[in-house]
Amino acid sequence: MELRHLRCFLAVAEELHFARAAERLHIEQSPLSRAIKELEDELGVTLFSRTTRSTRLTRAGAMFLEHVPRIFAALQQARDSVKAAANGFHGQLRIALSDGITPSRLPALLALCRQEEPEVEIRFFEVPLSQQIRGLNDDLYDVGFAQSDEVGDGIVAMPAWSDALMVAVPARHPLLVHKRIPLDELLRYPLVLCDPRACEGHAKQVERVLRRADTEPLIAERVASCDLMMALVSAGFALGLAGAAHISTSREPGVVARPLASRVPPLTTYLLRPIGEPSDILLRFIERVQAIESPEAGKPVQGYHLDPPEKPEP
Repeated sequence: MELRHLRCFLAVAEELHFARAAERLHIEQSPLSRAIKELEDELGVTLFSRTTRSTRLTRAGAMFLEHVPRIFAALQQARDSVKAAANGFHGQLRIALSDGITPSRLPALLALCRQEEPEVEIRFFEVPLSQQIRGLNDDLYDVGFAQSDEVGDGIVAMPAWSDALMVAVPARHPLLVHKRIPLDELLRYPLVLCDPRACEGHAKQVERVLRRADTEPLIAERVASCDLMMALVSAGFALGLAGAAHISTSREPGVVARPLASRVPPLTTYLLRPIGEPSDILLRFIERVQAIESPEAGKPVQGYHLDPPEKPEP
């Protein structure tokens, strides 16, 4: 099996059309078909089901597709490691990010890493949570950040930072009469929430809060980033739910942060790493993560003042 076989397979699997795949690879269709046939003969399975009208992956082909991109990712990382060594770096840390990391923490963490260990190259990969977990298990990443501790066997999840969950409200919205917004009142209005496919951990934490009410939320839009959420809130499209730091660092005008009236758990960011003895580089990185100040829910965050919590109702 050669890399050209895998490149041909990946092109056909993504295009599901031999002519388009051949054009993408800048080759004729006949050598592409021959490469796929050679790959199928070596594996002993049929990877594609072809008719005069369509091309689709077989079950074996779909399973093979789950592995091939990781092969190319590992190959690219090997190239990057060699280049890093040639440029004077003496180590590398591969960090996967899922669900978004609280924006106030990442610059401080990077600055601390550069100050204390500038000879270590740091590379970031923004991936969905499921891909991060696979990558940690397959040694594609050394460590990751996500807002979920449901990571299965083989991965250690440790709480890194917490951030107060807040309601992002457009300026001059009727709900701003409340210093702390009741959940039932919030659910009278449409919401813009993070898409669970892009921000799985964040979406699950928010969903647990919304389940406390009997009212079904009216979800106007699902978005892949808090930046887009803030843009839609600023435009008066809907209300949002996000961490206090994401709201306070948003560049969108006319977005006001309000806490919920009921006590809710903060959004927690977890550090994920494979089970086993971490390297010295990773141990020092974890110490820096723990050294970054983590404001607890209810404390000031980047100049934004949270009202003191109300006494719980009897």
